Amino acid sequence: MVTKKKKTGAEPHFPKEAPKQAQKEVWKRPPVVVVLGHVDHGKSSLLEAIKDFKITSKESGGITQHIGAYEVDHHGKKITFIDTPGHEAFSAMRLRGADVADIALLVVDAAQSVQLQTKEAILSIKKAEIPMIVVLNKIDLPTADPEKIKRELSKIDIFVESMGGQVPSVNVSAKEKKGINELLEMILLVADLQDLTADVEAPAEGLVIESYMDSLKGPVVTVIVEKGILKQKNIIATDLALAKVKSLEDFQGKAIVQAYPSQPAVVLGFQTVPGVGEKFKMYATIPQAEEKIKLGEQKREISTTVLDIPADKKVLHLILKGDVFGSLEAIEGMLKGLPQDQVMLRILKSEVGEINESDAKLAEMSKAQIIGFRVKINPAVLQLLRKDVKKTVRIKTFDVIYELIQEARNSMEKSLEPETIRKEMGKIKAIIIFFAEKNRQIVGGKITEGEIKKGVRLEVFRNEAKVGTGKIINLQRDKKDMDLLKKGDECGILFEGNVKVEKSDILVAFTEERKKGAL
Repeated sequence: MVTKKKKTGAEPHFPKEAPKQAQKEVWKRPPVVVVLGHVDHGKSSLLEAIKDFKITSKESGGITQHIGAYEVDHHGKKITFIDTPGHEAFSAMRLRGADVADIALLVVDAAQSVQLQTKEAILSIKKAEIPMIVVLNKIDLPTADPEKIKRELSKIDIFVESMGGQVPSVNVSAKEKKGINELLEMILLVADLQDLTADVEAPAEGLVIESYMDSLKGPVVTVIVEKGILKQKNIIATDLALAKVKSLEDFQGKAIVQAYPSQPAVVLGFQTVPGVGEKFKMYATIPQAEEKIKLGEQKREISTTVLDIPADKKVLHLILKGDVFGSLEAIEGMLKGLPQDQVMLRILKSEVGEINESDAKLAEMSKAQIIGFRVKINPAVLQLLRKDVKKTVRIKTFDVIYELIQEARNSMEKSLEPETIRKEMGKIKAIIIFFAEKNRQIVGGKITEGEIKKGVRLEVFRNEAKVGTGKIINLQRDKKDMDLLKKGDECGILFEGNVKVEKSDILVAFTEERKKGAL
């Protein structure tokens, strides 16, 4: 039998169940739910409706750009939600979110259709091998057609219960907060069927959901506890980072004494910032944790290869600074996807934190551009650049990732030589030479092809061989100045060039346009 403990304010946030075999203390734990779907199909609005989270208004461009973990209480039962970004930049983050979850909500706009990212989300869910609930959102819109969406899903082998399948579906309106109770009930029903439990006597383990460096607090790490109970003063470590837990906070920033399985918590006390997606475990002593890190560092593959760059190859050097590791991971993934056959892109440094003097000095030395995502520029950097006007360090910061990627693309294209595009306009056959003086001649002729404009450049061909070039200074017909003449017109031109035009020469008019390089 499980010994009942005296209830305190630090008691678990989920009911306790005795195990069938009284060997370990096993508790029923809340489900962890991941929210997946297309970028604008209403995932964040759905969470906002569930617990009045004003997520969308806080995110630049109306797109959720970080993984966040949130808890709700429905009729005394807890549910943990992980909100994953829907933008294509965050495929890896979505996959990671699915890895820690027990149930996936596939959010689809009932007034639109199944999108590419919807299909990507389905692949993520299948890979994670977790139950799915289809959430048909925006049913308040007049154009909403949930049945159409169900038919589209059936074409990609997702059959909802109303169409003879086994996948539950719920119609909701996040805007009008309709169907929310039904959705929460469905989540709890699916969770009950899974019989989710956790061994709370085991050493604490879990997953890093987000991490960043705070100038005052140091590394700030959001985790989801998977087993055991995480407490203050516990020693925990990932493959590359160690912490003696200084303090714990819940998802709302309130101090807590301990965190239970399925509970998201913010951990302070890490010596360095762990990577997003790293697993953490608890250790009895710091030396044991340090040994774990040493083994992790040995396993970690670090590329020290110096790229062999051809002498004639253009290279754009970048220094990336981001607010959190998840953002940097997404940015690096998208940058690697840019075409690099003409211009190579090398990331010299990629770190979490504000843009500092060290970054500026490295950028000046390596002629690199500094790009920041949702970070500030240290005032010392600005002062340094103002003091020494000779320093040419390019720094740009962004709040939306796809704008940052476009800036990198633009910088790569600027390093390319402009392409000269030649366009042939028309031809004149020289019939008579009226006047010749130094490098100028008055030539009478007939336009045999296209059109001729005043001011255009000419190439002179004699017996099909190019003999020189020139320009039309003036264009006339019947002794009247003209701006444009066409095929069949007779004309007189004031020709200026590096060759003397002769009778029967062919004068080819052309324009040249310098087009900026493109990747």
